[in-house]
Formats: sequence, C-alpha cells, structure tokens
Amino acid sequence: MTRVLGIETSCDETSAAVVDGAGDDVVLRSLVILSQDAHAVFGGVVPEIASRAHLTSIVPVVRRALEEASLGSDGLDAIAVTYTPGLVGALLVGVSYAKALAFATGRPLVPVHHLEGHLFAAALEHRDAIPPFTALLVSGGHTMVIDVAAWGDYRLLGATRDDAAGEAFDKVGKLLGLPYPGGRHVEALALQGVPGRYPFTRPMLRQNQRPGDADYFDVSFSGIKTAVLRAVEDGAHDAPADAAAGGGSASGQAQRHADIARGFQDAVIGTLVAKTARAARKYGRTRIVVGGGVACNRALAAALRREAAAFGATVFTPSPRLATDNAAMIARAGLFRLARGDVATLDLNAYATAGLPGLRAA
Repeated sequence: MTRVLGIETSCDETSAAVVDGAGDDVVLRSLVILSQDAHAVFGGVVPEIASRAHLTSIVPVVRRALEEASLGSDGLDAIAVTYTPGLVGALLVGVSYAKALAFATGRPLVPVHHLEGHLFAAALEHRDAIPPFTALLVSGGHTMVIDVAAWGDYRLLGATRDDAAGEAFDKVGKLLGLPYPGGRHVEALALQGVPGRYPFTRPMLRQNQRPGDADYFDVSFSGIKTAVLRAVEDGAHDAPADAAAGGGSASGQAQRHADIARGFQDAVIGTLVAKTARAARKYGRTRIVVGGGVACNRALAAALRREAAAFGATVFTPSPRLATDNAAMIARAGLFRLARGDVATLDLNAYATAGLPGLRAA
C-alpha cells in the first residue's frame, strides 16, 4: 500500500490529509481542514490575508494530519500538493512547504491540479464513483461538464462562458443581503420561497438546441445575476408603497427575497441538470459524479438524481467536507499521478491557472 500526504492551499482553506491504497482501493486515514473566517468581513477572499493565514497554519495542520494517521513524515511514500489553479500567493505557501518536506524526507513530490482533485473526491466515499462517468464540476471559480473515460482521460464538453455557478450564488447572496459565502444561505432562503413567483429564464438553455451547437453543453450565469439585481431593485422601489398601504414592508421584502432566491436557484439548477443529463445521454454514461463546493447544494443533487433516474444513471456527490477545497482529494489524485510516474522536481512553481492534464476538446 502506498501512503500519500496531500496539501491544499489554493484559496482560503489550509488542509492536509493522508490516504493509502493502490488503484481504486483507497482509504482516507486523516483529513484536517482549517477554514479562514476573516474574509466574511470583506464579502470575498482577500488574497494577501489568505496567504498570511496559510503561513501560520500550514505546519500545525500538516502535523495534525500526520498525528491522526498515526504516522511520522518518514512513514510517507510521497507528498502531493495543489500547484494550480488558485491564488498564487496562497498556492505558493503549500508548494513551498511540500517542496521542503519532500527534500527533507527524500520522498517524491507530486503536483496535483485542483480540478482533478475534485474529480476524485466522491470516490473517497463511494466506491462506484469511478470512470467511466460524466462529471459536473461546480465551484466558485469553475463550472465544467466533462466526460471522464478513465482517470487522466478527460473530454471537455461544456464550460461557463463567463461566471462560475458558485460565484453567481455568492453574488446573488450579496444582492439579497446574505452573509458571505452566499451559496448555503441562498439555498436555505430558497426553501422559504414560492416556486414560480420569479420565473427567471434558464440561462443558455433552449429546447431547440442540438448536439454540435456551440452552446449545447455550455452555460452562462452573468445574465441571471443582472436579472436578480433588477428584481431586487424593483422590490425596493415597491417597499414604500407597501408600507403606505399598511402591508408590512419588512415581512413583504423578506418574502420577496425568498421568492427571488428560489427563482434564481431553480433556474441555475435547471440549466446545470439539463446540460449534465445531455452529456451523460450522449456518451452513454450511467454514472454522474458531481464535484466542487456547489455539490453541497441538496436541491441540485436531488434534481440531478430525478433526471438521471429517467435514463438509469446513478449520481454520486461528495459529503460537504469533501466537496469544499480539501487535501483528501489532492492526496487521492496524487496517488493516481504517482502511479503514473508524474512527479515533479524541486523547481515546481505555483500558477494561477493551467490546463487540466489529460483534458482534450470534445
């Protein structure tokens, strides 16, 4: 069995984990995630603050992960680290530490692409979440539909043309006065909303789209953010009239915001489900794997399962702990890359963006 330490510092979580195994028979031995709270004040991640927090956290987080796995650094077979994509300053903390540890222990250094990590996350909890499958990667920075024929063999079918789904949730949360990050708060508020009161158009989804059309699998969320902004502004203009009529504008505004959240979420989920189902049907996949922070959205998972059941497909989603940015998925992807001999030298650098290894156009 091969033991791999994973390190993840691409954004605002400092995380370390240990996995061991071979092939698809892998066991998670430990996982430590330290999330940064300071960014909530600013309504978004501040890169310099994130980097400084990683600097103070990386050593105790790695030490705790090794302790929970009952290992010392000499018990590892390799060190895997996220090197792209993400905030360069944050990534550099993890990469620099991983390089130092690899040098000190003489262990191989395995560079891992953050998005490939998300593809592996569900497999840590669901043994059948293995290729071939259709993948929906939905996070604050990316939205992609990928056909995964095998680990390392990825076909890009569709992607966002502007904003990622997670970013849209966060921006809409801000428009509705919700705390950052907005995704889970929008989901909770949408539960109180009345379906259909704000029937936002499902972005980039038309019934007459056909395979081969440029927008058949692609998505776009900038337009629906604008539509939500206008709905919120229209509601604010109506509030004085509601108060004058004695209608209780505060409660009325709260219900409007819930209805807007429901309309927004229904439109985004409707688009994501339709595009993913199209991909699975086209390539005959009976497994669908969801990865990224938005995979925590229970309404998305439920809608995707209902749609997949219509053509006999099974949907796999990671638990919230493995859907967020975490080192377990990095260690798991690192185990795969190590078996292929994909190791780095000590001049490994961090990059804000880079292509996913093995990804090709449809």
